[in-house]
Amino acid sequence: MSHILIIDDDDQLRKSFEKILIEEGYSVDNAPSGETGLKQVQSRCPDLVILDMRLPGMDGFETFEAIHQIEPRLPVIIMTAYGTTETAIEATKVGAFDYILKPFEIPDMLSIIEQALESGRFMRAPVDMDSVPEKTVREAIIGKSRPMQEVYKAIGKVSPTDATVLIRGESGTGKELVARAIYQHSLRAEKPFLVINCVAIPETLLESELFGYERGAFTGATHRRIGKIEQANHGTIFLDEIGDMPFNIQAKILRLLQERSIERLGGRETIPVDVRIIASTNRDLESAMEQGRFREDLYYRLKVVTIWLPPLRERRGDVPLLVEYFLSRYARELGMDNPGITGETIEALENNTWPGNIRELENTVQKALIFSRGAPIGSQEIQQAISGRDLRVQESSGKQDQAIRQWVREALSSRPVENMFDSCMDRFADILIREALNLSGGNRSRATKMLGLSRPTLHAKIEKYGIKLETSVKQD
Repeated sequence: MSHILIIDDDDQLRKSFEKILIEEGYSVDNAPSGETGLKQVQSRCPDLVILDMRLPGMDGFETFEAIHQIEPRLPVIIMTAYGTTETAIEATKVGAFDYILKPFEIPDMLSIIEQALESGRFMRAPVDMDSVPEKTVREAIIGKSRPMQEVYKAIGKVSPTDATVLIRGESGTGKELVARAIYQHSLRAEKPFLVINCVAIPETLLESELFGYERGAFTGATHRRIGKIEQANHGTIFLDEIGDMPFNIQAKILRLLQERSIERLGGRETIPVDVRIIASTNRDLESAMEQGRFREDLYYRLKVVTIWLPPLRERRGDVPLLVEYFLSRYARELGMDNPGITGETIEALENNTWPGNIRELENTVQKALIFSRGAPIGSQEIQQAISGRDLRVQESSGKQDQAIRQWVREALSSRPVENMFDSCMDRFADILIREALNLSGGNRSRATKMLGLSRPTLHAKIEKYGIKLETSVKQD
């Protein structure tokens, strides 16, 4: 459970906001002043601080600087009234994760909170490499095969440099863990590490998210906003799935790599930035270049160092180590004894092709552990985990399929629309997310578990489909 500290002298806002965050599944402390907040940070360092700029005694900027001295990688979100926006911008330039204006909408704040917590976890949660599975209590890159030994060597060689790194591999091979390992062993390990998922963020928002914007740059731009690249100055930016980045934004990333500078949207000022770029993709960039979907000049700028992650089918000898690691990890998290796994089941797992790679194997082991009921995991538990169905679901699947088919027939029989497939998929996703939010009482943490989505992805979908939640916090 993530621990959040709210520092604000407004008793009503502080308490109501605390209640909302507790309902979202967070552990929350609060403090009415900067001095009190600092004592709490020193006694029990939180995972995130939400800090008001206008405080009695030590003001918000002074409090932020003091927090930054204690733990430079602790994410801080600043709340500010419009009149103190410039102060918040200055704090963001020197390391605050982000700022939000009062009054603010709770869904907007929850989205930023989730991003900040994820960023803090990436920066502060160590990634072990080539470790003993049963003794590993942290996230780890597991494997002793020859392809993985090459990966470890590459991480060791590139980490202490400032070279741009392109991590390539199929979905589920562990590209994010490799990026974090490079960051944590780099000379920038005490500086920001920000992740931009080029798929999860809508195209219309990605450019402003990366580069920021000036007041008046577009409708609704009522104040200047610092982009993620500028926020990560002197640190590292991880561009996840860069192969899906829109073509027009690729040119700006190229300029960043060539000139080490950016321009905010609507601005004319050239802003120098010192960031290291790590990128990843599961796409065939060479084919994308031939089709005109990826810039050739950016491709060569990115691949200063390329690290290829092998699919699981090419490192089958690592499957027993990975199974052992996931069993130990999830037994500990679930408060269960590790039941072990039969030899014939391990052999069957080694012979599986695993199109979803390590992520698919991880999910399978976790589900099988739940089904095991304390006995060594056998083929029956594995088959049940892979199928993802229980008896009741199988019995009702016919009726469910029939209802879905009827809905599809009606959609296809109606007046044809452009991109019918995408239209139907969006409609179904919209309904699915709305129902999950209804069943969870609007609790996004529970909704993400129902849907099997990450919170940033859920937030992006909520924004895409215009799903409105009624709760908001307003300034007195």
